[in-house]
Amino acid sequence: MADALTPSRTLLAVAGGWALLGAAASHVPALLPLWQGAGLAALVAACADAWISRRTPQLRIERELAGVWPVGTWNKVTLKLHNDGTRALALDLYDDYPAGWGMQGLPHASTIAPGAYAAVTYTLCPDQRGQAAFGAAHLRVRSPLRLWQRMHRLGEASSVKVFPDFSKLLGHTLSATDRRAPAAGAIRKRRRGEGTDFRQLREYRDGDSMRSIDWKATARRQKPITREYQEERDQQVVFLLDTGRRMLARDELTTHFDHALNAVLTLGFLAQKQGDAVGLMTFGGAETRWLAPSKGRNGLDRLLAGVYDLQPAEMAPDYLQAASNLLNRLSKRAFVVIITNLRDEDDTALRSACELMSSKHLVICASLREKVMDGTRAKQVETFASALRYSATVHYLQQRRDAIRRLGIRAERLIDITPDQLSSALVNRYLDIKESGQL
Repeated sequence: MADALTPSRTLLAVAGGWALLGAAASHVPALLPLWQGAGLAALVAACADAWISRRTPQLRIERELAGVWPVGTWNKVTLKLHNDGTRALALDLYDDYPAGWGMQGLPHASTIAPGAYAAVTYTLCPDQRGQAAFGAAHLRVRSPLRLWQRMHRLGEASSVKVFPDFSKLLGHTLSATDRRAPAAGAIRKRRRGEGTDFRQLREYRDGDSMRSIDWKATARRQKPITREYQEERDQQVVFLLDTGRRMLARDELTTHFDHALNAVLTLGFLAQKQGDAVGLMTFGGAETRWLAPSKGRNGLDRLLAGVYDLQPAEMAPDYLQAASNLLNRLSKRAFVVIITNLRDEDDTALRSACELMSSKHLVICASLREKVMDGTRAKQVETFASALRYSATVHYLQQRRDAIRRLGIRAERLIDITPDQLSSALVNRYLDIKESGQL
């Protein structure tokens, strides 16, 4: 597809020179024939040049890029331009990449000889998750005499999946477990002999608890024998994730929903490393997405692929309906994590939902609190406007505390936290539950 011809800088310079020559000829009549001849020559050249460049250039374009990108990181895109024509082509290359992304390296000017090709690489930084589309590339091709330029769109459309940056999520997992590990970055292990699932009998060792001694085996073998346990495995961790309008709230550059999604993937990574199955169900949005619990790396990959394009919608959550839907899908007892943004009008509905699910599952609720509220409360009041803002913030937070209290949920089953601390809080709560054997 080609657009109309536009004059190049060369043609504009020729026209400017011809105009100056005409101005001079108006004062020096001897220059008039030269001015007329120059004008006629320029017109013939411009028309001929336009005629030659009317056809679409014999160019092929191939776009090379990875099918999956991490959000917020720079990634390379390579465009290969093949000149299958019989004349050299001078052009400027642009690409139709997703709007709003950071870009470096375009436009790019190239001259491609007949039968040759040029490879142009530029970099993009996606600013949000989801499926992103590339359109046909834009080429501004100059005519043989460089008097005109014409825009062409060539090449195939393509797409890329933009996932959360899992390298950062892994860092979040390690950071969240730092305080529970003997060395930074290590996931806390049980002390020898602790656990809830029987593993084996073995000889007593220094440091073993007296409670772990199997007295029958000790009497039979005539030496101290200890029962060794391991952490329970084959459990289920299921997230009930709010995709309604409240998750559109933003702290600085990141929405509450993206913080929540990062926390889901962080805990999902840890849970699958611990041998548990991980699943997810959404509620409150335009669609209900259900990912049945699945174990191992395949389960984590399935979770990541199932949520990378999720976005919150301008809708209100229905907690009781979400609880009913989840109960219909889960047959085995699970650790259910509700992630939402609680309001004072939610206390009755959310309490009913938690009571309904708690009849069969172990349920905790994580409510995201706007970070700006904590910041406003911590600031010193200096003006009347700041006093009003402080008073409104304190009133809002008090209403929030009252709503949480009316829920009647035990403290260890409720997390009221700012979004940036959610990953660490969920990891620690999960490890507490694993260690206690409550599942």
